[in-house]
Amino acid sequence: MEKNNTSVLLIYTGGTIGMIENAETGALENFDFEQLQKYVPELQRFTFPIDTYQFDPPMDSSDMDPEAWQKLVHIINDNYERYTGFVILHGTDTMAFTASALSFMLENLSKPVILTGSQLPIGVLRTDGKENMLTSIEIAASRDAEGRPMVPEVCIYFESHLMRGNRTTKINAENFNAFRSYNYHSLAEVGIHIKYNEGLIHHEATPHPLKPHFALDTNVCILKLFPGIQESVVRAVLNAEGLKAVVLETYGSGNAPRKEWFLQLLKEASDRGIIFINVTQCPAGSVEMERYETGYRLMQVGVSGGYDSTTESAITKLMFLLGHGYSPEKVRKLMNRSIAGEISL
Repeated sequence: MEKNNTSVLLIYTGGTIGMIENAETGALENFDFEQLQKYVPELQRFTFPIDTYQFDPPMDSSDMDPEAWQKLVHIINDNYERYTGFVILHGTDTMAFTASALSFMLENLSKPVILTGSQLPIGVLRTDGKENMLTSIEIAASRDAEGRPMVPEVCIYFESHLMRGNRTTKINAENFNAFRSYNYHSLAEVGIHIKYNEGLIHHEATPHPLKPHFALDTNVCILKLFPGIQESVVRAVLNAEGLKAVVLETYGSGNAPRKEWFLQLLKEASDRGIIFINVTQCPAGSVEMERYETGYRLMQVGVSGGYDSTTESAITKLMFLLGHGYSPEKVRKLMNRSIAGEISL
């Protein structure tokens, strides 16, 4: 694509950013996305085409699921050669899950895919949606002096920060700074100027054609530990029909109770082929299972470390790898390898 041939596809899945207040009831309702120009007339000031695609009906982000992720991959793949970049308007609650999943499903991505949304609807006077959307479009269209996309990754843009999608977590339901990337620095900070942290942005050394993936296996779960967790609860979870993998949210740097019943249940499940990936409950930091005896005991019963992965990234990566039909041994091996910049080794 020539440098002066810029265009962006704006994909609206649903969420707060695409809602307006019903004048009679006061309730928030999805509006026809064709009305977008009315609420954001600044879109007309861009000097390149912006096309739109709308989910029909729009999805609340709490309803977002792997089928919707597959739909997004189809949309991006089908339009990949036509656009410089893609902006996905998405509800905030599951945005980090979607961004993580897309980072794995869009192999060899060489164009920006920016997810954004808002805490206040686009039709509200103080909405954060306008700035988030307009800046996301600008980033999606930005290229360097050689005509290459500035950020050829799946990202989340929110409240002046561009973050790698599979490193990001929603941390606030009240304020505009709703997302944080604790274990990886922002790819760009936005003020008067957009300052790209180029050394942190991933560029393929040898570009390859986009390879979309659609197969996902959702026979996974998240087990968060807490003091007093009951044997019956853990047993029920680990014996769920069809279960193949568990993201184990542990304490601190990867620690868990040393109760014999707990370790025995993990060992029995691991021996049956169930995969365990250990991530910390802490917002920041990494799992170091060799650091304390409690973590070391987990290793002995078959639990693998998840390094500094977010829970959102770990669970979607497991769905992605299991969708390939890999053996438990190969899944464990690939979970210990960064395939889309999701962990620091």
